[in-house]
Amino acid sequence: MSSITDGERQFHIQTLPSEVGRYVILPGDPGRVPLIAALLKDARQMACNREFNVYTGTLAGEAVTVCSTGIGGPSAAIAVEELVKCGADTFIRVGTSGGIAEKVRAGDLLIASAAICGEGTSREYLPSGYPAAADFDVTEALAEAARESSEDKNGRRFHVGVVHSKDSFYGQVETEASPVHYTLENRWESYKRLGCLCSEMECAAIYSVGLARGVRCGSVLTAIWNMELAHAGTDTTQNLDSSRAIECAVRAIELLIERDRK
Repeated sequence: MSSITDGERQFHIQTLPSEVGRYVILPGDPGRVPLIAALLKDARQMACNREFNVYTGTLAGEAVTVCSTGIGGPSAAIAVEELVKCGADTFIRVGTSGGIAEKVRAGDLLIASAAICGEGTSREYLPSGYPAAADFDVTEALAEAARESSEDKNGRRFHVGVVHSKDSFYGQVETEASPVHYTLENRWESYKRLGCLCSEMECAAIYSVGLARGVRCGSVLTAIWNMELAHAGTDTTQNLDSSRAIECAVRAIELLIERDRK
């Protein structure tokens, strides 16, 4: 029986296997793709459809693709599924987040070793209770890359740990407006007590697809603010600059290429 997903050109991201590298960087914002691709050699646009803007270039002699995922788990899962079909096997998400743990400050880098499945996409891949965990080798490479650019001061540190993935942005940043605020607030308090680093919207979905498809996934996030400190009025600093996270992801890919060749 024929299907809309038959054929080499992928239905959503509109790429062929020959247009995708083994290594992929996944920003959410389509506008961030050319900024990341500029750090590659001879990068050019392969496709642009819906939220999926795709460039491929080379890094250390290997093909590397940059593909935007849009906002949230469903579109991120589609991107990873179709990139895997094109031959990709290593993924690094580059994104933004709101800090939860007190030690997280605006501008810090957050490397997600695992994600709380507070969204719906992971349920299509993982049974209840199964962790959405990152690949160790990718996480290690990201930590090494982050260490190279970090300093022991607010906005320049990096942290490795668990993050929270959700579906509703406003359900978390304006919790009191939700009809189920009591449920959200109780869960949030648990996450704080357990040391959750931050909240974001794609890691759990990306990690779930990675686990289901047997590929390597990791994430580096910029903390654009700390929601807890801002609500308490003790620190309202914001930082929307993702350049350090982008550089961290590119450097981590270089490290992985070097190690994969051994």
